[in-house]
Amino acid sequence: MENLTHKIPAEKKEEPKSSAFENSLKSSDTEEQIDIWFYRPIGYQIALFCAKVGITPNPVTIVSIFFGVAAGILFYYQELWINVIGMLLLVFANSLDSADGQLARMTNNKSRLGRILDGAAGDFWFIAIHVAICLRSQNEGWSAFIWVPGVVAGASHVVQSAMADYYRNVHLFFIKGTSGSELDNSRELQKEYDTLTWGKNFGMKLVARFYLNYTKMQESFSPNLQKLLGVVREKYSSGLPEWLITEFRAQNKPLMKYTNIIQFNTRVLFLFLWLFIDQAWIYFLFDIFILNPILIYMCVSQEKVSRHFYQKIVS
Repeated sequence: MENLTHKIPAEKKEEPKSSAFENSLKSSDTEEQIDIWFYRPIGYQIALFCAKVGITPNPVTIVSIFFGVAAGILFYYQELWINVIGMLLLVFANSLDSADGQLARMTNNKSRLGRILDGAAGDFWFIAIHVAICLRSQNEGWSAFIWVPGVVAGASHVVQSAMADYYRNVHLFFIKGTSGSELDNSRELQKEYDTLTWGKNFGMKLVARFYLNYTKMQESFSPNLQKLLGVVREKYSSGLPEWLITEFRAQNKPLMKYTNIIQFNTRVLFLFLWLFIDQAWIYFLFDIFILNPILIYMCVSQEKVSRHFYQKIVS
């Protein structure tokens, strides 16, 4: 997919960017309102500062991991004022997570390692949060059984975030091409992985193995989408036709709201609510019984869209 590029038809191009801030955003199709109103402006100011002093995106991502994990640790305590500090730290961690992507786009400093770190950052935050809630619940009198929903919710979170991120990049690929998307495929990643050796490239090969498995998981949940991407790669190697860009965007854009719901903002708002009422364990049930059905609906809907365009292209 790396060499597949296309132009967006004039009538479907996004509105011309009127500011440097808007240039730091991915796309109006995929941005959530809370992000546009709150996180992106904060992230933009952080990105401006980092660009001025010469800080690159990856260190910003790494710092966000420390703040996010620290937030999770503070959710272990039952004192509300400590939890509030954790909430502020988690909000700041997500602002840094926004800043690293904006900085990468502002400075054109994008990398595969940066994408991997960015995806792993949120996983580190929520591992800490889930562990803290389980330990907190045990202190409150729960048995060790609390780890069962804690682990199930954690696994659910990984799949939810992975698929939301994947579908966003698929959408960006169809409306912006490879320059505006971070869409990867396991076939190309496998080739890169095979060129690395455990002796000379142990660290990078370990990271590449993790990311290859991560991408394969995303692809396994989207078989019809893989067929569509395969036929697109084969039939339109020199550029997508305008009708496909236009129609795919129209049919797929409504699904972007579901990728937002199962990402950071919705889950954190409810997490904060349950921390305020000292019922943090409810977060696990929310992840399993509310967000998982939304994930399933999102995947089924995306597969229907992909099947429609696959059949239309091959016929």
